[in-house]
Amino acid sequence: MPATPLNSTTRPAPSQDFTIRPLEAALGAEVLGLDLNQPLNPEDFARIHGAWLEHGLLVLRDQRIAAEQHIDFSRRFGPLQVHVLKQFLLANHPEVFIISNIVENGQPIGLGDAGKFWHSDLSYVELPSKGAMLLAQQLPEEGGDTLFASQQQAYETLPDELRQRIEGKRAVHSYTARYADEVFKGVRRPTLTPTQLAEVKPVVHPIVRTHPETGRKGLFVNENFTTHILGLPEDESKALLAELYAHSIKPQFIYRHQWQANDLLFWDNRALIHLATGCPSHLRRRMHRTTIEGDVPV
Repeated sequence: MPATPLNSTTRPAPSQDFTIRPLEAALGAEVLGLDLNQPLNPEDFARIHGAWLEHGLLVLRDQRIAAEQHIDFSRRFGPLQVHVLKQFLLANHPEVFIISNIVENGQPIGLGDAGKFWHSDLSYVELPSKGAMLLAQQLPEEGGDTLFASQQQAYETLPDELRQRIEGKRAVHSYTARYADEVFKGVRRPTLTPTQLAEVKPVVHPIVRTHPETGRKGLFVNENFTTHILGLPEDESKALLAELYAHSIKPQFIYRHQWQANDLLFWDNRALIHLATGCPSHLRRRMHRTTIEGDVPV
């Protein structure tokens, strides 16, 4: 094979013909015609990135991609985070976390009850997730929907009195806050080892965070991982968080996603919280998730 001339230049990938169509909901947009098996040139990537920031959630349809393409596309947005439950990482691809109710040879192949409380991914670490990409591998015949709620819209519509009460306040987030709660009958999470527990020590974040790319403010507490507000008595902290949780999931802030085969969902954890609605236990469901590292919330 002849050597590449030193003065040669690599041609950029051709533009892809795809459409970005806002959903008829509080947030989100659908991406049609994009093929992540093909190279994505800088202009197309910028278009995707801009739409993601604008809408908070992108539904990329018909992505028949392997783990390598899933990981490569995710990495264009930043370094990837590896989940603490190492037993549910995809073989040879630790960047991919398996979410599944499937049991093989008596052992679960993935986390069966992921996301059953409203949450923002990895809010329990110093550098919470910037975003996540969830790819449908195997879908049940019924159930399995995922709900998303805009925390920027929630903050912007807070009553003035409630907004003043949370001004400047910070809250503690812990991975183990509700880890042992049984949300679906018969589903239990694996016991964490001392090494795993050491990876998920509680952290403190502001209750209201400013999005580092758009400048919009949004609530940053969630019922899954937030344990209490610093500086408040326990009962007052619990009551205030309950008010925030109730406001944050009002119907006008929510989009409900009904999965289609080969959907790839890409959401902004700095702007949204989400919830898995579950499916009948006898119906197989398998999803692959990558998680993009963010920065310290301010």
